[in-house]
Amino acid sequence: MHLFNELSYQCSQSVTMAYSTSFYSSVSMLDPIIQDDIHNIYGFVRFADEIVDTFLEYDQEYLLNRFESDLYEALGMGISLNPILNSFQKTVHKYGIDLELIKAFMKSMRMDLTKKEYTSQDDYEEYIYGSADVVGLMCLKVFVGGDDSEYHRLKPSAMKLGSAFQKVNFLRDLKSDTEVLNRSYFPNVDLNNLTSETKQQIIDEIERDFEAAYKGIVQLPDTARFGVYTAYKYYRQLLKKLKRTPSNKIMEARIRVRDHVKLGLLVKSYVNVKLQLL
Repeated sequence: MHLFNELSYQCSQSVTMAYSTSFYSSVSMLDPIIQDDIHNIYGFVRFADEIVDTFLEYDQEYLLNRFESDLYEALGMGISLNPILNSFQKTVHKYGIDLELIKAFMKSMRMDLTKKEYTSQDDYEEYIYGSADVVGLMCLKVFVGGDDSEYHRLKPSAMKLGSAFQKVNFLRDLKSDTEVLNRSYFPNVDLNNLTSETKQQIIDEIERDFEAAYKGIVQLPDTARFGVYTAYKYYRQLLKKLKRTPSNKIMEARIRVRDHVKLGLLVKSYVNVKLQLL
């Protein structure tokens, strides 16, 4: 059993490395005792996201139904022959991750199958909660070692960080979301005629989320603070680039942070954390 579990963890780690080198680097900055668990969470959410975002030539509803059924079976039995679900259920049980968080995430993934446009603030916030906030809360459970009091104390900040990350992704991925997936997440925004004023309003909203999130980041345990702060700085850099990009150019290309800039952010983050400059 130990060998199978180790193989499951390696699969989740490989998923993280293959799909997001930036996130993989941030996880590497966490204490080794929690790295596997964050990979396990990422592997789970990435597989679900892949079903609704990239398996366009297949029966996505069937695949998502099957994945969700296998998920709940894994949680109930404490094992799965799907190594990604097996590793995820181990983390869920280890830290007592609330089933309602998982259900909210799957609900947002299911929304991606049918809902193409978000016209109300309530729907927009519900989607972000399920697709991003709850992922931050799952990770927070790991960061605080399952401590409920610390979890609830830091919960608002963790949700804001999840929201900020997701909104940056929305703004960065406007081209692919609109042209490939035919989705529009920002309520009542004409993405084909994005004005400077509207873009600034979105950026201001994200900045407020980041400010609220920072208050929680500085209070995280030592095992997690460096990795989370590094991810925070990376996304702040992405937002800075998006802010400098003219609104009529955002739809033309996917904004990225160059490798040498990422390295610089990593070094600065390390210095700030080690010297307690946060």
